[in-house]
Amino acid sequence: MQLTFDAIRQKTGNRYDCLHYIDGKYQPSQSGTTFRNINPATEEVIGLVAEGKKEEIDLAVTAARKALNGSWKKMTAHDRAAVIRRIGDIILEKQEELAYLESVDTGKPLWLSKKIDIPRAAYNFHFFADYIRSLGTEAFEMDDVAINYSVRRPVGVIGLINPWNLPLLLLTWKLAPCLAGGNTAVIKPAESTPLTATLLGEICKEAGVPDGVVNIVHGFGPDSAGSALSEHPDVDAISFTGETTTGKVIMRAASQTLKKLSYELGGKNPNIIFADSDLDEVIETTLKSSFINQGEVCLCGSRIYVERLVYDEFLQKFVEKTKTLKVGNPFDPLTNVGALVTEEHYERVNSYIQLAREEGGQILTGGKRPEGLEKGYYLEPTIIVGLNQNCRVVREEIFGPVVTVLPFDTEDEVIERANDTHYGLSATIWTNDLRRAHRVAGQIEAGIIWVNTWFLRDLRTPFGGMKQSGIGREGGMHSFEFYTELKNICIKL
Repeated sequence: MQLTFDAIRQKTGNRYDCLHYIDGKYQPSQSGTTFRNINPATEEVIGLVAEGKKEEIDLAVTAARKALNGSWKKMTAHDRAAVIRRIGDIILEKQEELAYLESVDTGKPLWLSKKIDIPRAAYNFHFFADYIRSLGTEAFEMDDVAINYSVRRPVGVIGLINPWNLPLLLLTWKLAPCLAGGNTAVIKPAESTPLTATLLGEICKEAGVPDGVVNIVHGFGPDSAGSALSEHPDVDAISFTGETTTGKVIMRAASQTLKKLSYELGGKNPNIIFADSDLDEVIETTLKSSFINQGEVCLCGSRIYVERLVYDEFLQKFVEKTKTLKVGNPFDPLTNVGALVTEEHYERVNSYIQLAREEGGQILTGGKRPEGLEKGYYLEPTIIVGLNQNCRVVREEIFGPVVTVLPFDTEDEVIERANDTHYGLSATIWTNDLRRAHRVAGQIEAGIIWVNTWFLRDLRTPFGGMKQSGIGREGGMHSFEFYTELKNICIKL
């Protein structure tokens, strides 16, 4: 595909190089250090990515701090909203190119990038542009003595550290409210998926975002851009989406300067299926909640609990449907499941399949590389049974196209087993009993509960996890609780 983006014009073949975006300009690392970006579907090098370290983070934070008190600060909320909306408009104008690059970078099917990733990225900006136009605060009278009113102000320079599974979608989910709150940003994209994040700098500039407001520094975590950003004394807050262990490392680093933190971390989400539900509807949605995006979604329902009365019927239909999913080339419109994101992650997911065998599990379908695909990090959708609640494969986040299915007999039993985890991100409940739906949903320890659906999101609602699945909430007003500081002004009459 011939790109119109200046930032990563097509090189030889399908090669695209990525530079940092700092203070409105694309630039290499001062050290000249780069790393390779690999296409997970072909194992070929896509291009070279500049590796940023402390020097680049220092430059980006300095630019962000300067921009915080420049023309960006003087913009009215109305004018800021217009710029933010324009970012979303440009994303839609460049949807074909962005979707193509997202699939090249991640290995996900192109139809998925076009249907979900890029439109939702644009909508994130549209939503928060509209939201800030109606944002208000509180006022209280103290008889005839005084009036109190509260105002929201930017937190300051925000570090945004993003994952690789939904690169542009999840980056914009952070950046849109960050900008809406009047903050400036230093973004550290996932090192394995740098393409669309790189282009976001060019998009922001075209939309009228002042130089220094949005900065993008590529690199790794430890001893690289990630740790430098987390530790930087002039960064006021960190928003991180990713794996729980990494979140703990960032928390230790951020604690030295008491940065505000917002975390959306891992999940091992229960999918609870009662016998009174519509199994055909359940299976259609469970195929998505298990295997869409190669199972690389923090909200996937990877622990499937089925009431014993319908356990055998569910398994038969679920296995049959799963076997029809086509694994392969992300650019084939018939492909359902693409490639896992990196070789390292591919090997990790495979290690859990081997562990399932060692723990006594039975693989009903999948568990291996599809025939005829010798190159690329491809794995068949995998269904495992025969494990108990204490097996590591049931308890630990795999983050791939792998699910376990376990039977249950009673409502109390499945609630206890669903909550028996240090994660608490989401859960899905399938039942046509209204009272049971409310009863079970109220007792599940997770931040997001879906009943008879999955991944249905209203951006006004709180999004986030309990326990080790996160800190804080995002969405609507909840995003502004993080991206703004609230201060009270008391006027004595």
